[in-house]
Amino acid sequence: MVFGLALAPFLYIVYGVFSNALGPDPAEALMHQTGEWAIRLLVLVLAARPLAQWGWPALFRYRRMLGLFMFFYTTLHLLVFAQVYVGWNVSILLEELLERPYVMVGFAGWVLLIPLALTSTNGMRRRLRQRWRQLHQLVYAIAVLGVLHVLWLSRSDIGDAVLYGVLLGALLCWRLWQVWRRRFARAG
Repeated sequence: MVFGLALAPFLYIVYGVFSNALGPDPAEALMHQTGEWAIRLLVLVLAARPLAQWGWPALFRYRRMLGLFMFFYTTLHLLVFAQVYVGWNVSILLEELLERPYVMVGFAGWVLLIPLALTSTNGMRRRLRQRWRQLHQLVYAIAVLGVLHVLWLSRSDIGDAVLYGVLLGALLCWRLWQVWRRRFARAG
C-alpha cells in the first residue's frame, strides 16, 4: 500500500504528460511536481522516527522505501531540468551551476543522495555497520540544501519554502535534542 501511495504521484504525472493536462507550461509543471514530491517525501522520511516515538510506528518501517522514492522523484526532477532547460549540454549545465545558486544546491543535494540510495539495502547496512548510520546522517545536510533550493527558487511567494523550512527545521531540532539528551544521559 505504501509503495502504491508513493508511486501514485508519478502515475498522475505520467497521465498528465500523455493526456496533455499539465497546463500551458508542461515543463514548469513537471519541474514543480517532481520537486514538490521529492521534498514532501524528505519530510516524511525525517518525520518517521519522531512519529514512531510518539506512538505511530507504521511510517518508521517504510522510511527506507520512502527515501528511495525521494531519490526517484529528485532524480526525475533533475532529468526534467537536464532535458528541458539544459538540453543535455554539459557547458550549459556548468554555466547554470555557476550562475544560479538554487541549481547548485539542488544538484549538491542530489549528489549527496546517491550514496544513500546505493547503500539502502540490508546487505550494505550489514557491510557498513556503524559507518552506514554515519553515512545516512547526510540526510540532514540534504534537508538543508532542499530548503535552500526551494527558498532561492521562490521569487515572490516564499510560502512553500517557509513551510518546508519550518517542518524540516523542527525535525532537525528534534533530532539534535535527541542526540544531546543521549549524550547528557551518558555523561550524567
